[in-house]
Amino acid sequence: MKKLDAFEKELLDAYEKGELKSTSPSKAKLAKFKAAATATFIKEKRVNIRLSTPDLMDIQARALEEGMPYQTLIASVLHKFVSGRLVESPSSLTRHSIRTPQKRGAD
Repeated sequence: MKKLDAFEKELLDAYEKGELKSTSPSKAKLAKFKAAATATFIKEKRVNIRLSTPDLMDIQARALEEGMPYQTLIASVLHKFVSGRLVESPSSLTRHSIRTPQKRGAD
C-alpha cells in the first residue's frame, strides 16, 4: 500500500470518525448523468479527430470534473451543439489551452 499524503490521511481520519456522509445527487445531476449515458449508447458511426494537446488536457480535466469518460463528454457536447442546447458555463479548472499573446520584437 502506498504512503498516504496529508490530504489522504485527513480524509481517512474523517471517514474513520464517521464525519463523512453520503449525499444523493440532485434531480438535475441525475438528468445530466442520464443524458450522458444515453449519448454513450447511441453510437452509430466512429469519428477520428485531431485535437491540440492543451485542448485534450482541458477536455479530460473537465470530464473528470463531470465524472464521465472524456469521449462521452465530447459526444455529449457535440450532441448539445447540433441540437441547439449547448449552454456554456465556466469551469473551476485552470485552462491549459489559453495562450497569452507573444510580444513581437522590432523588425
